[in-house]
Amino acid sequence: MITIDWLHFTPASAFAGGLLIGLAAALLILLEGRIAGISGIVGGLLQPLRKGDVAWRAAFALGLVAAPLLYQALAELPQSRIDTGWATLIVAGALVGFGSRLGSGCTSGHGVCGLSRRSPRSLVATLVFMSAGFATVFASRHLFA
Repeated sequence: MITIDWLHFTPASAFAGGLLIGLAAALLILLEGRIAGISGIVGGLLQPLRKGDVAWRAAFALGLVAAPLLYQALAELPQSRIDTGWATLIVAGALVGFGSRLGSGCTSGHGVCGLSRRSPRSLVATLVFMSAGFATVFASRHLFA
């Protein structure tokens, strides 16, 4: 049974965050012709393909780090809780990195940008990573708990 924590349910901030992500992705593709896939942007920082391709990627990555720091200066960040050890986090991160390379993109590239462009490849990728996420949560909470 699914229950909602109504005390901490914040649809307005979730809507505003989704709106900002969509706006940023739309502006990046309309103004620069670039897809706002985080793995591709960061990967392009590590191995730039074109001269002058580093500045916008660095600015985008810096914005990802600076935004929560700016928010923290203005308001209290929500408490986070991680219910696992470092080894699990490292393995999980490596699997996500491997999956994003295997799928030629990450959740933001396929889920936000690819689906909005009606990409069949992004639809399949999104279905695969969402299914894998559901299966992982089910297994970790019900089979291996």
